[in-house]
Amino acid sequence: MKRKALWCYAFIAPQLVMFLVFTLYPIVMSYVYSFFRWNGYGPLQQFVGLANFVETIHDPIFWNAFKNNFIFMVVLVVVQVPLALVVAMILNAVWLKGSAVYRAIYFLPVVTTTAVVGLVMRFIFGAYKGLVNEVLLKLGLLDKPVDWIGSIDTALIVVILVGIWKSFGMKMIYWLAGLQSLPKDVYEAAKVDGANALHLFRYITVPLLLPVGSVIVLLSAVNALHVFDLVKAMTEGGPAFATDMVDLYIYRYAFSSAGEARVGFASAAGIFYGIAVLLISLLLGAFVKLAGGKATHGH
Repeated sequence: MKRKALWCYAFIAPQLVMFLVFTLYPIVMSYVYSFFRWNGYGPLQQFVGLANFVETIHDPIFWNAFKNNFIFMVVLVVVQVPLALVVAMILNAVWLKGSAVYRAIYFLPVVTTTAVVGLVMRFIFGAYKGLVNEVLLKLGLLDKPVDWIGSIDTALIVVILVGIWKSFGMKMIYWLAGLQSLPKDVYEAAKVDGANALHLFRYITVPLLLPVGSVIVLLSAVNALHVFDLVKAMTEGGPAFATDMVDLYIYRYAFSSAGEARVGFASAAGIFYGIAVLLISLLLGAFVKLAGGKATHGH
């Protein structure tokens, strides 16, 4: 028994070491760094207490990035989650032929490197010779090219649309997994009783999918609050911080290419934002649970 236990610990050890070195240690040290004015090199000497947190709270650029993150999250959840359910129901239909091909097409953007997607989208939405402008000009919907990514009015909208398209396939797969786990005998019994497609969706599909839907909403919201690579590749937070996100804000201070890096301040901003994300997740989770409970009780 002892030999078997030792073998178990031996197999667990690499994962445990990786967790301690690359997860737990950085988390603990980020809290330590947040109380110092430190550029990432040399010993920790300038203790500043809560000064980094106070500066974060009073920085309008941070709150602008937070607002953009929140807008991105709300639009993505409201648009993507129900639309993915509709597509999943179509792909799950018995009458649809070649559903595996359609699933692969929808899921392809998910496995495509985000940095590559961002660079390609910069050309597609480019002001001159961009695919979007070329199509709209030929259709007569535009009189002159529009700088979609370079305009304050449209840059965030474009980033949100690309973000919805990029992660759409994952939400669709979640819904498909939920739909395929539903008991078929319940649907058959309801059809015998004379239920039509609308009745089946309203009184069977929706109540049974609520637990899965709650998880999908939570995952979509939390993931949308951490968008870095797409924005970095597409706009780098511009123009004039119109598409700036908190992850990108933290990155600029931690790995600044202009001036001295401020790892301590970036750590404080990351901790503050992490707490905010946790609170948003808890509130959203409570709201989804309450709404789900009421819907289930109502049906």
